[in-house]
Parts: sequence; structure tokens; C-alpha cells
Amino acid sequence: MDSSKPKERQTRVYHPYQDLNVPIQKLYNLPTAPEHLFPEEAARTHRPWGENLQYYTGCGYLSGAMFGAAKGTVQGLKAAEPGDSLKLRVNRVLNSGGQTGRRFGNSLGVLGLIFAGLDSGVIHLRGKDDLLNSVVAGLGTGALYRAAAGPRSAAIAGAIGAIAAATAVAGKQALKRYVPV
Repeated sequence: MDSSKPKERQTRVYHPYQDLNVPIQKLYNLPTAPEHLFPEEAARTHRPWGENLQYYTGCGYLSGAMFGAAKGTVQGLKAAEPGDSLKLRVNRVLNSGGQTGRRFGNSLGVLGLIFAGLDSGVIHLRGKDDLLNSVVAGLGTGALYRAAAGPRSAAIAGAIGAIAAATAVAGKQALKRYVPV
């Protein structure tokens, strides 16, 4: 051996990720189906009545509040007078948007509450979940919501509610069928 040349070490560099160049499916055992804590949860085909109540009421309130706030904001902008200061205009827009949003949100939240209660009741009475349940719940929701205005108004509102529910269910089925997810 030549003593003038330094010896090269025979070591390898530590590489912590050397064994990780395998497909991701082999690294993690990811589930392909929903996981449930209790077997009863896996057997159910629709949401329980309590979840339905929260879902429809919450969605109704939130969508009504957003639509109402947008409508109130536009009304507030249109109602601005030429001599108003910026502070007064902003106040008018915020007040109008908040008031209209609150009114629309509360109305649609109540409609969602009535619909969820009637839908769950009809499902319980009939023993199955299909299109007819939603149509009957929509009919009852419209009729109950406008019952104080008289029987003619309740009948018209019930018909509108039934048509709206049937349209929503048909649209949901069409989306499931024709729109790839």
C-alpha cells in the first residue's frame, strides 16, 4: 500500500427514505369504504331524524341568510341618497343587509325544520324512504307554513312546496345519474 494516498473509507451515507420508494398503497392501509364505529351505523340507508332536522334547518337558515344579506345589500346600495356621507351609506347597507338576511334566514330555517319533521314522520309511517315521502313533506310544509293566511293560501303554498320537493328530488337523482363524481 502506498502511504502517500489517504485511504478511502468504505462507508455508506445514511438515507432514511431508502425503503419508501414503494407505491403509496403499500405504505398505508387506506380504507376503501366508510368506517363505522358501530355495526348498526353501517346498515342504515338514510340519516336519522335528528341529523335530518339539523341538516335541513341549518342549510335553510344559512342559504336564506346569505341570499337575504345579498338582497338587502343591493337594496341598501340602491336606497343611498346623493347627499349621504360614506359613513351613512355604509351604515344603511349594513343595516339593510343584516335585517333582510335575518328575515330570510329565519323563514327558510323554519321551512327546513317543518320539512325535516314531516319527512321523518312520513318515513316512519310508511316504513320506506322514496320520492313520495319528500313530495308529501313538501306539501305539508307549504300548507303548514301558510295555514294562518287561510285555506286557499295554504293549499297554494302546499302545491308549491310539493312541486319544489319533487323538483329537488328529481334534480338530485338526475345529478347522481348523469354527473360523474
